[in-house]
Amino acid sequence: MTVSGQIEPIARMIAQLARLPGIGSKTAQRLAYFILGQPEDQVRELAAAIWQGRKAIRYCSVCGNYTTQDPCAICADPKRQSGVLCVVRDPRDVASIERMRDYRGGYHVLHGTISPMEGVGPDDIRIRELLARIQQQDVQEIILATNPDIEGEATAAYIARLLKPLGVKVTRIAHGLPIGADLEYTDEVTLAMAIECRREM
Repeated sequence: MTVSGQIEPIARMIAQLARLPGIGSKTAQRLAYFILGQPEDQVRELAAAIWQGRKAIRYCSVCGNYTTQDPCAICADPKRQSGVLCVVRDPRDVASIERMRDYRGGYHVLHGTISPMEGVGPDDIRIRELLARIQQQDVQEIILATNPDIEGEATAAYIARLLKPLGVKVTRIAHGLPIGADLEYTDEVTLAMAIECRREM
């Protein structure tokens, strides 16, 4: 039996791979045929790694990051600055910031941003948990590190308004020109953000 000119098991593989973000039907087809060309033991290892990884990973009960232990290694690390929390959209953002190796504070993962168009309100992301942490911990600064898009900016502004009466310092990550960028090829929004976020030399 074939589906769209493909043998049914291959078509099923392609359909599942195409569900991954950033993978179109052509890339999914290439991946499916690549997998079919691999030795069975390597394919079994790949499938096992995906399945076992999905089973083993859970959310940290403190910060909401992915972890295999609770609390996660970052929250359990006594060398981290517990008084500084970096608020991010999802666990991928934690991984990005950790790659810098310069930030030594904690994290709070929202698991989303406010988006009325998609029906996501403040109660649908982990803002209540953030407020609870601020009351339980001696938090001096909240760094808002959501993406510089409409949803990220709206979420940052909403959280900043909530935190202002609590007397906690609230900062926003700077946005602007990447290192090595040419002004000539930079869009107006990025340039405006770079001017707005300028600092004294």
